[in-house]
Amino acid sequence: MRDLPDSPLSLWLAEYGEYQPEAALADDLSVDAAVIGGGFTGLATAIALKRRDPSLEVVVLEAKTIGYGASGRNGSFAMTVIGLGFGTTAMLRGREFLRRAHAYMERCVDELDRFIDDAGLVCDKVRPGFLRVATTPSYVKRLQRQVELMVSLGFEGITWLDAAATREMVDSQRYLGAMWEPRLLLVNPAKLVREQKRLALELGVRVFEGSPVLAVARTSGPGAVHRLLTPSGAVSAGKLVFATNAYSHLFAPLARLQVPAFTYMVATAPLTEEQLAPIGWTAGQGIEDARNLIHYYRLTPDRRIVLGGGPVGLTANGDLDRDVDEEAWRHLEHYLRWLWPHLQDVAITHRWGGPFSVTLDLTPALGYVGGDRGAVYALGCIGHGVSMSYLNGEVLADLLLADGEGLATECPFVNRSVLPWPREPLASVAEHAIRGYLRAEDAFYENVLARVKTA
Repeated sequence: MRDLPDSPLSLWLAEYGEYQPEAALADDLSVDAAVIGGGFTGLATAIALKRRDPSLEVVVLEAKTIGYGASGRNGSFAMTVIGLGFGTTAMLRGREFLRRAHAYMERCVDELDRFIDDAGLVCDKVRPGFLRVATTPSYVKRLQRQVELMVSLGFEGITWLDAAATREMVDSQRYLGAMWEPRLLLVNPAKLVREQKRLALELGVRVFEGSPVLAVARTSGPGAVHRLLTPSGAVSAGKLVFATNAYSHLFAPLARLQVPAFTYMVATAPLTEEQLAPIGWTAGQGIEDARNLIHYYRLTPDRRIVLGGGPVGLTANGDLDRDVDEEAWRHLEHYLRWLWPHLQDVAITHRWGGPFSVTLDLTPALGYVGGDRGAVYALGCIGHGVSMSYLNGEVLADLLLADGEGLATECPFVNRSVLPWPREPLASVAEHAIRGYLRAEDAFYENVLARVKTA
């Protein structure tokens, strides 16, 4: 496994306060189940396994610290979006798949909400609703079609708001309307993932940080186990979970199922009353725009604006050293001031980036690793892992302990046929082609169609 880079701290991690990581693995252990990856999905799976069978010996191996990856660097939105959104999912996978997937994602949000409350996890959770805003007339049409699509599939609560209703919630002169969806959680992701670690430890899960898995092998014959090698120890486990998401290409069995792409974020200093008053935003709704390469943003409890998205960083040969992108950060700062010109002089206090997992068909995937019924994986969250990670952990536990019955039968992403990414150099060609198409379509909606609509 390659060394993972040190990265600029996200707002969530920088403001977390004192954190004491667990010691690295320094022994040879034999356990019932091993989880590679100490993010949302890995910890949720470990918790699910222990809750279902407290006698199981379960270990979590985290390469860096809990929250190092996407779980500590994301935009904090737990939402129902799959891939690039409703319309794209319907186009790629069909209306029936969208119906099943959205129903699953609605359940993901609700179950995560319930889990946080029932377990008493302190993570600044709020449920303020979601706005997907239109900033050109062509995006108005796109979002209205998406609302019509979801209503035709029988979903309630997804509605269209005109410009006046949108700006009454959050005011920007750029807003021409919005799709409203009430089912959204906002959290402090660093707090959430480390609260999950606390709960896992209380249940008896053993967590090792600073313990990258360098190699994975499976013994043969009766009583075969998975053997995991780390720098200072090894684990033999009957059951194995790859909760590695954007880092999955580092492991041979998953090498071509996904590629890492990078998103970037900035955070402002806390806004004054005078700066916030023209915006309103009293309910703190989560907001995205209607682009393919979306901008996503929220207001934190201490009144910072946290904004991400726009440019997407691509990798070469799975390179993970792309967490810094000055051009992307400049783009985000420009976009912030485009939305709210009166914030021209607001200070930007934090800038960071990180990888998210992308499958070739822009759809999440969970399942068994090859023909091994004792090994499972989850990847391809396409930037929406906050919401699905908890329920995905329950699904992975079903695959390992219930032979794929229970919730696993309801998840539309389980054991599906995953199109492999081509090998290099074709992989880079495919990545650039996909991003090029998405950028071109955004430009078409924002420039060509906008001029036609207003001519």
